Amino acid sequence: MELRVGLFGIGLAAYWAQFEGLEERLRGYVGVVEERLQGPGRAIVNLGMVDSVDRAYAVAHAARREDVDLLVIYVTTYALSSTVLPIVRRAGVPVIVLNVQPEASLDYARFNALPDRTAMTGEWLAYCSSCPVPEMANVFLRAGIPFHEVTGVLEGDPECWDEVEGWMRAAGVVSTLSHLRLGLMGHYYSGMLDIATDLTALAKVFGTHLEMLEVDELSGLRGEVSDEALKARVALFGEVFDVQTDCSAYELERAARTSVALDALVERYGLGAMAYYAMGSGNAANEDTMSSIILGTSLLTARGVAVAGEYEVKNVLAMKMMDGLGAGGSFTEYYAIDFKDDVVLMGHDGPGHMGIAEGKTKVRPLAVYHGKVGSGLSVEMSVKSGPCTLLSVVECSKHGYKLVFAEGEVVAGETMAIGNTNSRFRFAGGARRFVKDWNAQGPAHHCAVGVGHVGAELEKVAALLGIDGVRVR
Repeated sequence: MELRVGLFGIGLAAYWAQFEGLEERLRGYVGVVEERLQGPGRAIVNLGMVDSVDRAYAVAHAARREDVDLLVIYVTTYALSSTVLPIVRRAGVPVIVLNVQPEASLDYARFNALPDRTAMTGEWLAYCSSCPVPEMANVFLRAGIPFHEVTGVLEGDPECWDEVEGWMRAAGVVSTLSHLRLGLMGHYYSGMLDIATDLTALAKVFGTHLEMLEVDELSGLRGEVSDEALKARVALFGEVFDVQTDCSAYELERAARTSVALDALVERYGLGAMAYYAMGSGNAANEDTMSSIILGTSLLTARGVAVAGEYEVKNVLAMKMMDGLGAGGSFTEYYAIDFKDDVVLMGHDGPGHMGIAEGKTKVRPLAVYHGKVGSGLSVEMSVKSGPCTLLSVVECSKHGYKLVFAEGEVVAGETMAIGNTNSRFRFAGGARRFVKDWNAQGPAHHCAVGVGHVGAELEKVAALLGIDGVRVR
């Protein structure tokens, strides 16, 4: 889904007749900002310059008609708060205020050499973006309107524009969640009270649509898979996975049939994510389906359709957020702590995100799925060595949910070859402190892991959602 960003500059109409060339100059700066905001999956709606109450009302209606997801207000010079409030109220979307002046500082010698005081004032007003921001902040806070400010320079300020890009990326994630169709198949793993959640509250906070699915439907789709599709999917497994020699042709065909059926189910319901779990109760077709699901769900996860086992609704949202930030998003939990090397071992059974794996993901046969019914093929991988981020969507009393995240490093070393995902995580404060501080936030026992450090973007995602973002160090 395309992110629609509404952009407008603000100024004061009384200035235009007083200071020759000022309006044209500032409109030009709005055009520069429009170019800077461009990016994949974005449509920038340039609403022009707002310099009067009449323009404010016109732009307010235009923002609604254009269905913008986010408003970027570029403060070009002093402007009245009364020309901003109507737009923000009517649009009803998150607000980013750009307090961005054209250059890092005035050229004082050139400025003071200008021919008269009027010319000086006109030049100064082109640098006057900071002046009305306190006024706007005062009005926004009194009106109960959240806003987020970026302060910097139009040219030669990568810190400023990196922060702006972070807001754009975060807004893209929020937009994705609000258009997401999340499929739920089966039921919770019995006894895991921590992962249970209020689906209405989840839809309220994240805007996600929840589509209830039946295992029977997936089993029915398996029966419709053609021989040609089956052979093609087995061949695909051989290309994308490192299939171990002890994987039987029978199990590969079982997994391939389910994988093709999963793709059909995703297409039928327009799913962007899915959480599943079913124990089975003597229905042979359904047991066959659910015990052969891991390779297909791993393929889906790698192509951006996040899939979580154990009906982990909250964690599949975390996976989707991480993937939206380009970090991946693989299902994980504590395995153990290596106190000698001061690392936390983490991983999980079920789907893995092959896009963030160190090398090719292995496929291994398991005679038993521990704690679950059946046997079949499973994936084994480690996350790429280097910077990483963990994310948990955590229920809380304040806003219903909060985002808890931590930045660390995946380090090379020995792991368990048990047919599951498995990685070694190091944190700046050490394993003991990390585990204690992470647990203190009350997360469920699962979380999502992605590559790179994206904590700053996750803070912005939380802010745009109107919930808390908690960084564990």
